[in-house]
Amino acid sequence: MTRDEMRSLVHEAITDILPSVALERITDAAHLRDLGADSVDRVEIIISLQDRLGIDRPMAEFSDIPDIGALVGYLWKVRQQ
Repeated sequence: MTRDEMRSLVHEAITDILPSVALERITDAAHLRDLGADSVDRVEIIISLQDRLGIDRPMAEFSDIPDIGALVGYLWKVRQQ
């Protein structure tokens, strides 16, 4: 999976949980909170991504990820392992 494919997967998971968010708002610099995701939404997005990728990482590992670009990079790196 390429980084661009990972980015598309992240965008898809976000819009599944937050359907009112326009794709152009989902930038690498945006945080899920910037898109209106509350704590439950953020957990649902992370769980959805882990399910789609077949990975199981502790939720605490996601707490310090500053933005969507970093989330894409983190997931891409984990998937490569």
